[in-house]
Amino acid sequence: MEVLRRSSVFAAEIMDAFDRSPTDKELVAQAKALGREFVHARLLRAGLAWSAPERAAPPGGRLAEVCAVLLRLGDELEMIRPSVYRNVARQLNLSLQSESMVTDAFLAVATQIFSAGITWGKVVSLYAVAAGLAVDCVRQAQPAMVHALVDCLGEFVRKTLAVWLRRRGGWTDVLKCVVSTDPGLRSHWLVVTLCSFGRFLKTVFFMLLPER
Repeated sequence: MEVLRRSSVFAAEIMDAFDRSPTDKELVAQAKALGREFVHARLLRAGLAWSAPERAAPPGGRLAEVCAVLLRLGDELEMIRPSVYRNVARQLNLSLQSESMVTDAFLAVATQIFSAGITWGKVVSLYAVAAGLAVDCVRQAQPAMVHALVDCLGEFVRKTLAVWLRRRGGWTDVLKCVVSTDPGLRSHWLVVTLCSFGRFLKTVFFMLLPER
């Protein structure tokens, strides 16, 4: 009976750990892991190499499912208007010689994206922006800036998205999103995010212009 009792207690603890709301620290760690995978996938697609010391192995379990959905939703955003998430640095008239300039630009874009509220579409857009900038950095021989971008993404999640994510039970909430297979994507829920992103870029472009 004692063995059965201990087994029951252990099982209850496992279920409690699985069902409990994640902490901010866990959410940020997961955000960065997802960011590394998103960036890595986009760099591979562009035929570029990048070494991430923290990326010992791809995420497994539910986090792997989240990563797959984020990437597929990112694909949809880019299918609708491919040019939006390419050459992001050029669109922002941004020099990639300074790490602080790159991270400040990313934070400015991120702040604009979420200025009117938080949705999963905007979260996907945030990751696509980070990946677009990462591709630009590697192409211009600045791979170290990719690590700074991933750290910056984690910090933004901590400050801006952690409460929203925690209320939804964490990153696995994105698994409820339907990934469209319909080529007529104009009516897809991500289109709103994409159509707004051009305005974000224009706003940040003027914010980053040097004073004359």
